[in-house]
Amino acid sequence: MMHPEAADARPKAAAALHALLQQEWQYQLEHSPTYASVQGDRRWNDRWDDLSLKAIEADHQHNLQVLAKLKTVDREALSAADQLNHDLFRRDHETWVEEHRFKPYLMPVSHLAGIPEGIKQPPGVQAAYQLADTLRFATVQDYEDWVVRLQGFGAYVDQVLALLEEGLRQRRVPPKVVLQRIPPQVARQLVADPADSGFFAPFRRSPQGIPAAEQQRLEKAAREAIARGVLPALKRFHQFLTEEYVPKGTDAVGLWQLPDGAEQYDFLARKFTTTGLSAEAIHALGLAEVKRLRAEMEAVKTQTGFEGTLAEFFHFLRTDARFYARDGDELLMRYRALSKRIDPLLVRLFKTLPRQPYGVEPTPEAIAPDATTGFYYAGAPDGSRPGMYLVNLYRPETRPLWEMVPLTLHEAVPGHHLQLALAAEQPSLPDFRRYGFYVAYGEGWALYAESLGDELGLYSNPYDKFGQLAYDMWRAVRLVVDTGMHVKRWTRQQALDYFMENSPRQALDTTNEIDRYIAWPGQALAYKVGQLKMRELRTRAEQALGPRFDVREFHDVVLLDGALPLDILEARVQAWVAARQHGAAAPKPQPAP
Repeated sequence: MMHPEAADARPKAAAALHALLQQEWQYQLEHSPTYASVQGDRRWNDRWDDLSLKAIEADHQHNLQVLAKLKTVDREALSAADQLNHDLFRRDHETWVEEHRFKPYLMPVSHLAGIPEGIKQPPGVQAAYQLADTLRFATVQDYEDWVVRLQGFGAYVDQVLALLEEGLRQRRVPPKVVLQRIPPQVARQLVADPADSGFFAPFRRSPQGIPAAEQQRLEKAAREAIARGVLPALKRFHQFLTEEYVPKGTDAVGLWQLPDGAEQYDFLARKFTTTGLSAEAIHALGLAEVKRLRAEMEAVKTQTGFEGTLAEFFHFLRTDARFYARDGDELLMRYRALSKRIDPLLVRLFKTLPRQPYGVEPTPEAIAPDATTGFYYAGAPDGSRPGMYLVNLYRPETRPLWEMVPLTLHEAVPGHHLQLALAAEQPSLPDFRRYGFYVAYGEGWALYAESLGDELGLYSNPYDKFGQLAYDMWRAVRLVVDTGMHVKRWTRQQALDYFMENSPRQALDTTNEIDRYIAWPGQALAYKVGQLKMRELRTRAEQALGPRFDVREFHDVVLLDGALPLDILEARVQAWVAARQHGAAAPKPQPAP
């Protein structure tokens, strides 16, 4: 029987926790207005994130204050569901506090992200001007907010320049080989006519219902804002990059050369994998996985009837015309047809599917040369934008058809779209969990999803199966080359050679991948670590439950609590297995507080 004082403490503790969670979610939206915009929250659509050193330090102090407030919440009085919310919330803020001391904000730009959208958002391929293609423009206010945002772009860029200058003073500068990719990206935005700018895109699709006079007024204001503010700011940015910043980039490529590089990489490995694995252990894991996958590749190569070596088979896969589309249009058509083929098969393995739709579109031309083969961009929670699977059509002669199935399973369904959309549709979870993302979980799930092609009947062709092994090998190689460059002081060429030796991927993709690992240390470790944990958890559950194992229930358990650190995911799967062994039904998400 619960003690009366304990009963009284529970609602008080729960109320305090829920209030803090909601306050902090609103704080994050208000202080990351570009993220709020992408989320469909239009309250701050007229501003950019404040990237001043003063604002960054204030945000750090705020996180310390949040942790102090959280200590006043009686964790032991909370329900099990709220204890998990408490623990995840604490982890996030402790991670941000720890990361602050490594000053990542002093290296805010990379070829992966262009002008940053905000310090707290992870680097991606979407440059700031692409917000114009992402946000909802339906009312006069939407357009007026965008004009004001354009007018503030110059100050935003100047804040980025100030961070870069401070980074130079503190000798925190990325490697030159990746910095050299940025000026051409900026140069492509330096158009002669403001109407040709990506920032002007919303005004080329004015919705019905806005009077012509209003449209003309808004278009005139946007042209002036771009001509007087955006383009001069981009020119300043381009000039600083070419004359001051890129020449001072480091010649070596590893994080080890920064003042606290070794310590920082240890932190990043923990952050991205949500484990305590050391760089040495991760490197050894990668070598073991590469060896295992080479053996599987040899077996599939034999199934195709190819009689040469594995290296010769790689060359065959890279060069034979049968493995490539005639042009980008055909490649896009194939991707769309494949996605529609997969959709109805999902019920075989999934009990709960998301309601949110997704589309398949080309990667924007402005970023395609430097972008990966494909990526996923989550839909807006308010339903104004579907999830989007973007496929790279740049140089289709380098985009083999045998990679289409694993890529689509990873980026769309049952990978990123299914996982992220399902999490967002769980009303029982607080917002920071519905839209949160642990890389080891999210990317581990997507890599695990690639293997589900066997159960969905998508790898009946040995070349498609080899494509899945090639993608799995790609993530195993990452463990070796990422730790190799950032800890073991490998050169970029060593990493490229190792990648090409063990993977049939094209040289263009391989180069883009290696440069991604240089610019984003540690992130690439999460995929294979997460996948191996998910596969381990499924195998253990299958062995423990035997004929009582239901893969559809297992996937519900993995997915319906949103993204989780791997240790917490493991505990929840173990609890489900124990409950099933005792005849209990599969656990359901907790009701909303």
